[in-house]
Amino acid sequence: MKTAVFLDRDGVINEVLTERVKFVNKPKDLYFLPGVPEAIRKLNEHFDYIFVVTNQGGVGLGFMREIQLQKVHEHMVNELKKQGAIIHDVVYCPHKPKAGCACRKPGSKMIEDLAEKYNVDLPKSYMVGDTDTDILAGKNAGTKTVFIGDEEPLADATFPNLLTAVDWIIKDSKLH
Repeated sequence: MKTAVFLDRDGVINEVLTERVKFVNKPKDLYFLPGVPEAIRKLNEHFDYIFVVTNQGGVGLGFMREIQLQKVHEHMVNELKKQGAIIHDVVYCPHKPKAGCACRKPGSKMIEDLAEKYNVDLPKSYMVGDTDTDILAGKNAGTKTVFIGDEEPLADATFPNLLTAVDWIIKDSKLH
């Protein structure tokens, strides 16, 4: 079986709610957080897959169309690829925040569907996010969890950003 790192998008890969950008509704609004391409390159060396799993309720709420969201993701994947950082797949929940769907995090359907499609061993994989819903989605799917931010007691580890988290993720993955 394969191993993977599942990354939330907003707040882990790119800026959101900053002075530069409130929400990412167009490719030009996507600004990578410092060290993200380098972090993903490092993860590419140690894991079979890097996936993005993101709640995008703005689609369901009518702030953007699904085709716009797909263009943002295409742009993100292509810009990272130019820097040698490979994202193997991007999945998203387009539903409204309280729609009650199975795919919206903290639900684990997006992670589980990717694991099935790519033959991923979830207990040997990691979910990285910046909200408790990301951490709960990872726990619900059976992955290890890494919180990006100040503190999240449910997570297996907490770091200020993706780049600082990578060394722990790689080291921890070798223990199993």
